[in-house]
Amino acid sequence: MNTFLWILLLVVAFGGGMFAGGYILRKQVEKEFSENPRLDVNVVREMMSQMGQKPSEAKVQQAYRNIIKHSKAAANKKKK
Repeated sequence: MNTFLWILLLVVAFGGGMFAGGYILRKQVEKEFSENPRLDVNVVREMMSQMGQKPSEAKVQQAYRNIIKHSKAAANKKKK
């Protein structure tokens, strides 16, 4: 019976460690994405030119601000 208890304890500890590690990793990745968005002004400018628009600086900045605003709103909505 003592061996069964050790095996059960190891399985529970392994499962708890996997769960805690996954949770911590998820929080760190979310924090990294919120602090350093993957899009920047140059990427937005390139996307607009590929869509056939002639991007002025005002349009690029407005599109970039909208993207950042919507991503922050989605992150805040997801937290609630």
